[in-house]
Amino acid sequence: MFDGLRFDDKDPYSYREAKRLLRLMGDLLQDRKDLQKIAVDPEEAFVASLSSCHMLWFLSIAAKRKFRIDRYRDVAVGVMNKNAEGRMCMLTVTLNPEVQFSGDVLPTSEEIHEMHHEAHDQCFIANSVKTEVRCVPVILAH
Repeated sequence: MFDGLRFDDKDPYSYREAKRLLRLMGDLLQDRKDLQKIAVDPEEAFVASLSSCHMLWFLSIAAKRKFRIDRYRDVAVGVMNKNAEGRMCMLTVTLNPEVQFSGDVLPTSEEIHEMHHEAHDQCFIANSVKTEVRCVPVILAH
């Protein structure tokens, strides 16, 4: 359950700790053989990075609006094909986030769409790539 933001040095999952863990992972994944061991290919990692960036922004936006999230799930899909220059690339990534809320105040469908739109606008990874990134939220009935 995600119930707010904490970027505190006393929190083991603080920003600083996240950076340390990412550096460690980067060191471990220097070699392509390491990627094969954990069965992650660069294309999957690309789609996952867009999905996780969107998720983190969405969670922070929802927390600021005082919404309580019990579950966040995204089955993101990337489509590879040749671009206009004839080069293979990830043409589109479609995020399909499904968020389960609880608590006294639940967001409307319109508020959920607004938060996803804001998360998409804030996602620095989506803002950095040529790939078209689409967000198609799955709205759950309350």
